[in-house]
Amino acid sequence: MAYEVNGKTIEANEKGYLLNVDDWDEDVAKAIAAQEGIEELTQRHWDIINYLRDEYVNNAGNQPNMRNLVKGMQKVWSDKKVDSKALYQLFPKSPDKQGTLVAGLPESKRKGGY
Repeated sequence: MAYEVNGKTIEANEKGYLLNVDDWDEDVAKAIAAQEGIEELTQRHWDIINYLRDEYVNNAGNQPNMRNLVKGMQKVWSDKKVDSKALYQLFPKSPDKQGTLVAGLPESKRKGGY
């Protein structure tokens, strides 16, 4: 599988996860999101994406599970009560896994669906 973004071919595995994390940029994220049925990435989407990327890049490849993602977003979105339902409204197939896909990170090896 591959994504065509700005005249470049971005290689991905059969599930759509990028083969090279360094190929990711915001345009690639938008292309992956569109493929996933997410038409527009709002600031809250970007908050999750940036959190996931920061955890992976700056924390030895950490990929937060759903519980840790909710805790992380509670710190970022102090104006709103954050629960898993709020995150599923943004990434309906699974915020931690679909968010990781859009963030251009490798597929999580944790057990679970998607």
